[in-house]
Amino acid sequence: MQYGYRKTTSASFEEAVESIKAALAQEGFGVLTEIDVKKTMKEKLGEEYTPYLILGACNPQFAHKALQAEKEIGLLLPCNVLVYEDAGAVHIAAILPTAAMSVVENDTLAAIAGEVEARLKRAVDAAAA
Repeated sequence: MQYGYRKTTSASFEEAVESIKAALAQEGFGVLTEIDVKKTMKEKLGEEYTPYLILGACNPQFAHKALQAEKEIGLLLPCNVLVYEDAGAVHIAAILPTAAMSVVENDTLAAIAGEVEARLKRAVDAAAA
């Protein structure tokens, strides 16, 4: 099962981070959390790692609808978006909410997930362009 949507960009890592944040904002998402995996691996394990950032993105209107449809859906929120370097290329990726929320058998939630997924894909496409 495919669970993510990814594009490669010619932008630098830093430019890609700024680009995806702006694209997410255009789609109504705020970034609630930022996890710098490279920094964490160095601090906690003494290991070197490539640039890798996890953004916890949330669209409040859709989060509200999802919580009304399924009280414990917070276990699957927020939507993770990645910016990372691999083999000299910079990638931007987002979770596919339809895949993540498919474990919950709720038709209302499935429709919401589809709308959120379309917005996340547009943001990734715009940021990687």
